[in-house]
Amino acid sequence: MNRIRIVLADDERMVRTALRVILDAEQDLEVTGEAASGAEAVSVAREQCPDVVLMDVRMPQIDGIDATRQILGSMDAPPRVVVVTTFENDSYVYDALRAGAAGFLLKRAAPEDLVAAVRLVARSDSLLYPAALRTLAAEHARRAPAPPPWADRLTGREAQVLRLMARGLTNAEIAARMGVGPATAKTHVAAVLAKTGARDRTQAVIIAYESGFLTPG
Repeated sequence: MNRIRIVLADDERMVRTALRVILDAEQDLEVTGEAASGAEAVSVAREQCPDVVLMDVRMPQIDGIDATRQILGSMDAPPRVVVVTTFENDSYVYDALRAGAAGFLLKRAAPEDLVAAVRLVARSDSLLYPAALRTLAAEHARRAPAPPPWADRLTGREAQVLRLMARGLTNAEIAARMGVGPATAKTHVAAVLAKTGARDRTQAVIIAYESGFLTPG
């Protein structure tokens, strides 16, 4: 069995220790490295080439936002980055998602939710919390003066898929809602990502909000 390899980035040792205990208790998960700063997180990620990085956003030297951007922009096969935060409405969270983080997780999350989140993003899914993301978008996104150029390139089905993605539906749930097969839903999602220029589902939803294609209200 191939284990999911994880790097923990947090400037508090107690937090890293607690996360390690939870994750290493699972047979399919393995913490392979730790970092106490954003700069160290970049270095450790490049050295370890993990599958997932759990990234605190508020750290010394460089914060988790810049660390996320550097990791994703400098590795041929970058890991999935999950922002770990105290408050879901933190502006740092939104900036980290814009930088390419696959999602965010609250520090008060239950251990089983932490484990599930790591497994989810390791499968290349995004960790979306629709209500929280709508709130963040309402606070931070700017209304675009005109529809984005990619909006006209979306088919009707693809536009529907993007709206369902914003509601946090998985590919299987999208397929069931639209009455199509899972492979067709996956194809539509891939087309949405390509046409919006998004790295993943989270970025596609943020782009849709910031362009005015979706409205937080």
